[in-house]
Amino acid sequence: MSQFSVQSRCECQAILTATLDEKHHVVSGTASRGRTREVAPAHSIGASDERFDIGWACPFCGRNTLRTIHVGALRPVRAAS
Repeated sequence: MSQFSVQSRCECQAILTATLDEKHHVVSGTASRGRTREVAPAHSIGASDERFDIGWACPFCGRNTLRTIHVGALRPVRAAS
């Protein structure tokens, strides 16, 4: 199963990360700030389109962060060896 990774910054400067499956549905979401890493609930909207949105709930500041993603910008996640 192919997986992809997307990163963006929240307004509070936390790094939001989402791991997506081959259909661009979110498998997991995290947020990192400094050395702290937390679960950041995330979901994809319009995942079947060339451009789709990913929404995160930032655990650090409580904001709902929405970012538009283009399929061509997805980075494959390398399998663990």
